[in-house]
Order: sequence, then C-alpha cells, then structure tokens
Amino acid sequence: MKHFRGSFLVTFICMGLAAWWGFDHGGVSGMVTAVGVAAILSIMEVSLSFDNAVVNASVLKGWDEFWLKLFLGLGMIIAVFGMRLVFPLVIVAVAADLGATEVWNLALSDPKAFSGHLTAHHAEVAAFGGMFLLLVFLNFLLDDEKETHWLGNFEKKLGALGKVSSISVMVALASLLFASTFVDAGQRMIVLIAGIWGILVYVGVDMISGLLEKSESDENSNVGDMVKRGGIGGFLYLEVLDASFSFDGVIGAFAITSDVVIIMLGLAIGAMFVRSMTVYLVRKGTLDEFVYLEHGAHYAIGILAVIMLVSMHVHVPELITGLTGVAFIVASLWSSIRYKKKHAALEA
Repeated sequence: MKHFRGSFLVTFICMGLAAWWGFDHGGVSGMVTAVGVAAILSIMEVSLSFDNAVVNASVLKGWDEFWLKLFLGLGMIIAVFGMRLVFPLVIVAVAADLGATEVWNLALSDPKAFSGHLTAHHAEVAAFGGMFLLLVFLNFLLDDEKETHWLGNFEKKLGALGKVSSISVMVALASLLFASTFVDAGQRMIVLIAGIWGILVYVGVDMISGLLEKSESDENSNVGDMVKRGGIGGFLYLEVLDASFSFDGVIGAFAITSDVVIIMLGLAIGAMFVRSMTVYLVRKGTLDEFVYLEHGAHYAIGILAVIMLVSMHVHVPELITGLTGVAFIVASLWSSIRYKKKHAALEA
C-alpha cells in the first residue's frame, strides 16, 4: 500500500479542488457533478493506461532509486501539466492562431468552442501518437533476439523478420499511407506530416538511447556519468510514450465534459495511479513472475495504435479502447499463471 500513498494524496487534493471548482460554478449540485466526473475520468485514464504502466515497468526495472523518484516527481509534472493541460492549449493556439492567454480564457469561458477546436484536429494528433505507439509494438514483436513467445511459433516466426533492417519503420510508413487514404483530402497532407513526425520522434529517441548506451560501455566513462546518460535516454523515451498514450485520453475526455479544469484534475489522478502501479510492478518483480504480462501490454499498445489510426476516419468509443487493452492484459496474466503452474509441476 505504501507505493500508492502519493496517489491517494494526489486524489484527495484533486478531488478537493474539483469540489471547490464545481461549487464555485454551480453550487452543491455543481460540486457533486464535478467530483463525479473527475472520478469517472480518473478511472478511464487508469483503464486506458494500465498497459502503459506494464511497458514503463519493463524499461524502469534496471533503474536506480534516483531515477524512479524523478519519474514519479518531474515526470508526473510533465505528464499532468504538460500533456493533460498545456498540450491541448498548444493545439488550439496553433489551430486557431490565438495567444496563450486567449486560449486559456477560451477554455474557461467557452469550453465547448475550445473542445471543438481540439476535436477538429484529432486526426493529426492520432496520426502522431498512433505512429509512435505502433513502432513501440512493432519493435517488440519483430525482435529476432526475443526468447519468450506468448503466441508460440507464430510469434517466433514474426520475430525472425526483425533480422530485416528497418522493417518496423517500413511497416509503420505503409500503415500511415494506407490510413491516410480514408482521411478527407484537405487533411491528408497534414495527417501524413504528423504521422512522419511521430516516426521521427520514435527513431530520434531510440537513436539517443542507443548513443547513450554506447557511451555507458566506454571505459573512460565514470559510474555517475553512466547512470546519468542512461537515465536521461530512458526518461525521454518514457515521457514520449506517456504523451502518446495521453493524446487519446485527453481528447476522449471532452466527450464526457468540456470543463478543461475538471479534465486536468481527473486525468491527473489517473496518471498518478498509473505511475504508482509502474513503480509497484518494478519493485515487486511482477514482470519476472508473470512472463507474458509484458507481451499482453505490447499487444494492447498495438491495438491502441490501430484504433488511433482508425479513429482518424471513424469515432471509436473510449469504452472499446479501454476494454480491449484490459482484455489483453487479463489474457496474458492468465497465460502467465498457467505457464508458472506448468513449470512448477515439471520441477516437482
């Protein structure tokens, strides 16, 4: 329970702020509505991002205490204020050609107009996030060095394709070109550019991580430099990954409420619990105990990437997105338990 103390503290604070905001704008009934909506948004965020927590844990399990705390501290600030508040404001500011102050006033005084601006640019956001998440999935699936295969020989044969240089990028580009054909002609070019940026960001972060890992093996590097370099590379990767996950959640939240303050508070609670779950999985060694859990999370990410690309043309309910991810996690957990029992019986 100690791993979630910070999450419960954030929940208490955010719910208090939501109650005050609701009461200030609508009396007692407004307060009850604000608290209820914030609770729904926090649950939605956790259900949509549990697979994110598992993947984060697979990256974090080699980190020391300093970087874990930084991930919960600075990373949390970036996740909540950067992606759940500032990013939607930036999208609307660029789209409507408005200043930061004007956009913030628009979000508070006319949330429906703000939501309309944001939703109108869903296709570009989905293309960027979808490409990044798709590459996360493809580079896990198409890995010829991976030894554990959830889907047996089928997954093993797919993994062997990883011997082909840049096959993941090729598949991602082909998927982007195919998905863009279903977008309105007027949006097609900007969607393609957004998707290419998603690919470039993934490749760029991967390149930085690779260079930092190479620096770590340099005999002239001291231990402090090695920790610092490796941690920064992983930290950048996790923050972009979290950003890609948050895109769909932020835009989906406007289907529940147009109040940007309640959205930020509700998603902040969910984001904090996701981070606490990540640290819990790392410290309890859950990924080592349940061998297919990481596989289930990556398949859920792959499905989410496809859903984001489909959502550029057709609206996909958030309930379907959340339940699909949870289904893969539950299936991989069940497979892991069976695997564990089978090997325990063989060793007995």
